[in-house]
Amino acid sequence: MTVENPPVGRQGVWADLVGQEPIVAVLSMAVDTASAALAGDPSVTGMSHAWLFTGPPGSGRSNAARAYAAALECERGGCGECSECRTTLAGSHPDVTLVRTEQLSIKVDEVRELVRKAAMSPTGRRWQVLVVEDADRLTEQAADALLKSVEEPAARTIWLLCAPTIEDVVPTIRSRCRMLSLRTPPPGAVAAVLTERDGVPEDVATFAARASQGHIGRARALAADEATRSRRRDVLALPSRLHDIGACVMAAAQLIEAADEEAAAIADRLDPAERAGLEQALGVGTRGVRVRGAAASLKELADQHKTRRKRFQRDALDRSLTDLMSFYRDVLMLQTGSGVVLVNEEVRRDVEAMAHRESAENTLRRIEAILECREALEGNVAPLLAVESLMLDLARPE
Repeated sequence: MTVENPPVGRQGVWADLVGQEPIVAVLSMAVDTASAALAGDPSVTGMSHAWLFTGPPGSGRSNAARAYAAALECERGGCGECSECRTTLAGSHPDVTLVRTEQLSIKVDEVRELVRKAAMSPTGRRWQVLVVEDADRLTEQAADALLKSVEEPAARTIWLLCAPTIEDVVPTIRSRCRMLSLRTPPPGAVAAVLTERDGVPEDVATFAARASQGHIGRARALAADEATRSRRRDVLALPSRLHDIGACVMAAAQLIEAADEEAAAIADRLDPAERAGLEQALGVGTRGVRVRGAAASLKELADQHKTRRKRFQRDALDRSLTDLMSFYRDVLMLQTGSGVVLVNEEVRRDVEAMAHRESAENTLRRIEAILECREALEGNVAPLLAVESLMLDLARPE
């Protein structure tokens, strides 16, 4: 059985997978195989019931998993227009469970609930699909709870896991999955998306695509938000200011403060609405109603908000460190005469000045120091201490 594909010229559910044509081809064939299996085609063997999508930030691994889930539920293989496609992509399809944590990890209790759901038959005629967008955040106990279900899924259940690299997922789980590795989209493809779909002026789209290094979400933010562009300019100005210990300490404080402000802006938008929703669900404030356990539930939510704010801060700080590393990447490109396009063309003068003043060896040490700082932050080292140490390393790489 061959599923009718979306008409030529319309990409259906695959439209957001920028620069991922080989991945779309593989997934489209897998959709045909899955539909043939549902139809009872005896020639279908070895169908993959567990997938692992990997790729660098911004590559679209979560979008790929969602698109595949929509195509699996669609009678036309991912037309992008039917109810199944639209509800899956919106996160409201009854047979597609989307898991994306805003906490630091995915706990075992949440995974056990997923495993329970995975054992159930789908409500519709097609598949029960479970998409775990942050499989790299599974705790050890959560991974153990997930293993059996991934290894021996129910007949009409498909697991879709997402992580930055295969090493971010425990070997026992990744060995049971079919792996797909997405690439970083080329800047030209990202710029085309911004101009054609978002109506961004061509010059702004070109800048955003180049500065984001292929990260579509980051490119959209840079194209649309002056505050995001301003924070990035401040980061790129740091290397020229690191002349002494005082300047290093001030630079570290500036990075932390900017990350805190960015995290607070997001959390302050989300937290009150979630608390109000929980209070309403519990009946808090209703005259004559005494809610047993309400205080404990509200405290648990407050703890979750605190953890989430910490993650928002760490993510914001990591974006700044990525921008900072791109500066030294450009310096190294000039020092080695690679001839590639600079990521930060707008600060070429500063890049050229450092390239002439420093050696390529020192630039490599600086890049390594940034990578070590990012790893330290992932290990929950105090952010201010980690960034202060980094600034001193950047000022004295030797």
